[in-house]
Amino acid sequence: METEILARIQFAFTVAFHYIYPPLSIGLGLLLVIFEGIYLRTGKAVYHTLAHFWTKIFALTFGIGVVTGIVMEFEFGTNWAVYSRYVGDIFGSALAAEGIFAFALESGFLGVLLFGWNRVKPWVHFVSTLGVFLGSMFSAVWIVVANSWQQTPAGYHIVGEGFNARAEITDFWAMVFNPSSVERLLHVWLGAFLAGAFLVLSVHAYYLVKGKHIEISKKAFKIALYVATFFSLAQLATGHASAEGVAHNQPAKLAALEGHYPESAAADLYLFGWVDNETKEVTGVKLPGGLSFLLHQDWNAPVTGLDAFPKDEQPGQVNAVFQFYHIMISIGMALIGLTVFGFIQLKRKKLFDQKWLLKAFIWAVLLPQIANQAGWFAAEMGRQPWVVYGLLRTDEAFSQAVSANQIWFSLILFFVIYLLLFVLFLYLLNKKIQNGPFDKTRIQKNPRQQAYTQILTE
Repeated sequence: METEILARIQFAFTVAFHYIYPPLSIGLGLLLVIFEGIYLRTGKAVYHTLAHFWTKIFALTFGIGVVTGIVMEFEFGTNWAVYSRYVGDIFGSALAAEGIFAFALESGFLGVLLFGWNRVKPWVHFVSTLGVFLGSMFSAVWIVVANSWQQTPAGYHIVGEGFNARAEITDFWAMVFNPSSVERLLHVWLGAFLAGAFLVLSVHAYYLVKGKHIEISKKAFKIALYVATFFSLAQLATGHASAEGVAHNQPAKLAALEGHYPESAAADLYLFGWVDNETKEVTGVKLPGGLSFLLHQDWNAPVTGLDAFPKDEQPGQVNAVFQFYHIMISIGMALIGLTVFGFIQLKRKKLFDQKWLLKAFIWAVLLPQIANQAGWFAAEMGRQPWVVYGLLRTDEAFSQAVSANQIWFSLILFFVIYLLLFVLFLYLLNKKIQNGPFDKTRIQKNPRQQAYTQILTE
């Protein structure tokens, strides 16, 4: 296998594995703020218990996320030396900003969040929880800004030539607010909120089905359902804005996302299908002119297709891009359907009597994760053959000194280590879930907690 392909597979694997955890941290951070905020406002111990329980799970996802994210920075230097030199000024600024404005905020308050229970005043602990949540949000800002600059470069000029060429910032804020950063950031944030909300829904639906921790789980489930319903609907708006941005800034990517080949013709909107890149045909269920209508509010408006671009500037795996994109959309619509139906049943006071629906929420925890992964794969594969869109090709960006055997060795090593980390994560997560929201040590030390726990568990 070619060195370039192996380097791409290795980076895709490490990024995909790492990206399981940051969305969970961001989403759980939002739920922690809500639980603690309600506790401060009402003084009801149930919300304090929920916040404490989910803080332990948050700490687990945060820890694994930090460990798995470090590897990617080394891969930039080992496997993608030309790319690192080219974007070093851009990425250096964005990642430095993440360290100063995001990670410092998040890690600074993390100790109080984890160890400050009963040691600081409730409002101080709430502020620390809010700080950790905002830190995780800001961290996503700078990562998405750096990635969006690769999609839609702005605020730069090129210094040097050939392998010595590199991009230098001429306008920091133009780089930050490049043409795709804002709508992509909103889309990522909402995907993270859904990942966290559906984890809370899944765990408490499991308790309800098993007949454990009934009262506290009903309260947690209701809050998480409100969050999930709101943000699943909001994703429609951010998704549409992102698609419009891609149509304007990366028309070749949009054409690949929808399997649209004619140079300039009305474009159909496929619900699902299969793309044959040789015959340039798509077989599937479609809405004729649907893409044209979404982009231009005209069923017959022309949309630029792949035939308008040279063959060597088109994404190589059009069907894969098409499939990942439609998986993301299909799951997004499924999440809307599930949350809205659940919300209606909640208002009718029938939700907790329907075991089949609760079981659906247990397994639905996988859907936001799959959608987040599929969306990133569609976005990154769709901009090929460019690693920096229109400026640096992927086949020119990898390290010439690295051999295929070296990448094979490190890829196998990473796979084994990451597999062990994933097994450890699932084991510890399951252990915390099986232990339940009530910490026996805290209950024994706190008489009020003993009485409260007895009421909830009778």
